[in-house]
Amino acid sequence: MHDLNSSINKDYQIIKTIIIQIYLFVNDFTINRHYIIGKTNYFCCDFIINSMNRYLLKLAYNGLRYHGWQIQDNAHSVQAEISDKLSILLKDNISLIGCGRTDTGVHAKQFYAHFDFANLEWDLMDLLYKLNSFLPSDIVIYDLISVDDSFNSRFTALSRTYKYYISTVKDPFSEKVSYFFTGDLNIDDMNTACKYLLDYTDFTSFSKLHTQTATNNCKIETAYFEEKDSKLVFTITANRFLRNMVRAIMGTLLEIGKGRLPIDDMSKIIESKDRSKAGFSVPAHGLFLEAVRYPNNFQIS
Repeated sequence: MHDLNSSINKDYQIIKTIIIQIYLFVNDFTINRHYIIGKTNYFCCDFIINSMNRYLLKLAYNGLRYHGWQIQDNAHSVQAEISDKLSILLKDNISLIGCGRTDTGVHAKQFYAHFDFANLEWDLMDLLYKLNSFLPSDIVIYDLISVDDSFNSRFTALSRTYKYYISTVKDPFSEKVSYFFTGDLNIDDMNTACKYLLDYTDFTSFSKLHTQTATNNCKIETAYFEEKDSKLVFTITANRFLRNMVRAIMGTLLEIGKGRLPIDDMSKIIESKDRSKAGFSVPAHGLFLEAVRYPNNFQIS
């Protein structure tokens, strides 16, 4: 059985490699290799769908030590850490597809990633326990389940919710997971400015420059501030987010809260489609991916 499983997975990897090379040739090697690998994992499973099963990880991580979720050249990432440990345990090359990508230093309280594997011989709970024992203390896998092969952790997701935490008093226990900010802020003005975000879809002004995204369109569902004890919490939900988008929006809202920008400048900044018009990017360590929502029929919680 192990030989059969290994053979099937090797065939899968060969097919994936061929498709990657075709993509790179067609695009004159200008597309990021790891971006192509992620895309290929999604599409090439159609070739051997009858022999591959799909598994979903529910996880969380503290992002301080990592250069984001996605595998990168010459930089350590959460995806690389988990993929490496899974590959050791399953004795095969495992490629994970995440529900999105978090930037360097950003945390995730809820994150999903799937992988395909043929004839898994492990009990899922045993594999979950062993995987957690292999992973560092800043990454935890909460659950490991089998899912339908039509499920994709990235493309099936309906929305993502991020929260940004600001500490308004000095707190040694939250200094690495919230942004310490002193000064007066007009929270009402900031919440009024948030409403402008719901009226637009093109957020080029808040996107990191020179990215490989096909579109800068996003549909923001909610955006608001609330005060909780000594914390100011910004919550934003959208179908997708651009690189650096939440941190740039947050920096712009702080400028409005400090009175340095009028409220209606938010609409002018968005319409300008010019990153230089927006505010500064707040530090990454205060940002958390809090929740990912999927269609109810997949029963992902």
